[in-house]
Amino acid sequence: MEDKRRRWGKFLLEVIVLAALFTVVQYLIATGLLNRYYQINLTLMGINIILAVSLNLINGFTGQLSLGHAGFMAIGAFASVIMTTLLGYPFMIGILAGMLAAAVAGFIIGVPTLRLKGDYLAIATLGFGEIIRVVLQNIDYIGGPAGISGISKMTTWPVLFIATVITIVVIVNMINSSYGRAIISVREDEIAAEIMGVNTTKYKVLAFVVGAGFAGLAGALYAHYFYIIKPETFNFLKSFDILVMVVLGGLGSTTGAVIAAAFITALNVVLQEYAAVRMIIYALILIIVMIYRPQGLLGNKELTRRSFDKIWSGRHVSSANK
Repeated sequence: MEDKRRRWGKFLLEVIVLAALFTVVQYLIATGLLNRYYQINLTLMGINIILAVSLNLINGFTGQLSLGHAGFMAIGAFASVIMTTLLGYPFMIGILAGMLAAAVAGFIIGVPTLRLKGDYLAIATLGFGEIIRVVLQNIDYIGGPAGISGISKMTTWPVLFIATVITIVVIVNMINSSYGRAIISVREDEIAAEIMGVNTTKYKVLAFVVGAGFAGLAGALYAHYFYIIKPETFNFLKSFDILVMVVLGGLGSTTGAVIAAAFITALNVVLQEYAAVRMIIYALILIIVMIYRPQGLLGNKELTRRSFDKIWSGRHVSSANK
């Protein structure tokens, strides 16, 4: 009974914190205190969080090195725009179509490639990501290399906030389920997992499909905020940016992925005034982190209320000893 009350108390606290965050940002937007420039970067931050958390499911929790996440983002972006701008369906249908199209692409790509391991898998996913980009450039229906313009802006702060929260909640609950334990067992020791009866290919494909689906969600949100999308936007460098967020935050840490995505987005904003040395500073920060903290900011740990309780109690113990 006490554990049940504690769980409900934790859930209520999380809801209050999220509601407070949403209300504060919505107030800043409504009153104009958060100007257009910062709204754009806030939107990019939310989209990057979705991308980092979804890729972390594949790279961090499943232990598979995927380098084609931007390809699934591109599929989600173009599929959603086709539904809304070209065919006239509601935005929600466009989002669902984008997620479904990216998830199907993830399944089609995942079944043959996830039998590979290590560098071979990385090269295969990189190749598929580039194939997706090149194929999109050669489809006249979606404008070829010029892409699609005149897209209605439908991604608002409430939509972005809800999508980000849903992404995190779904992936966290998946990791904490029996499916998640099987996925983590693949990362820890794939051979041992197979001996214990875990269908490793099935769970790797499952993680790949779910991660690709949420990348499609990020693509749909991106496309309906910036009015225009081009295949070139979703090149290898975009996949690399997402990978950096995951590695920086810590492979296997959802909290780390969220923090790293927010940090790198904010860092890009700060460094925009120093365009000439922007990539140098960016690379130096990553090199320093990899040398002194190779496991990432949080490793495979999560920041929870219990973590803060331990830190707080530890401080009290140390101060008492003094």
